[in-house]
Amino acid sequence: MGRNEHRKSKNSFMGQTPAHQKLDGIDVEFAQEAADHADLEAQERARQADKRAKQK
Repeated sequence: MGRNEHRKSKNSFMGQTPAHQKLDGIDVEFAQEAADHADLEAQERARQADKRAKQK
């Protein structure tokens, strides 16, 4: 019988996404005058979701 090939350590010393490429999810630049109707609706939905999350 040979060695168990399933016990090899994987090359997982690095994550999937490098830390310098990860974003925090916050938009840094947004021009209100360039926003269309869909952007305004999305902002309102986000505000309502934040409000619901803070109530709990």
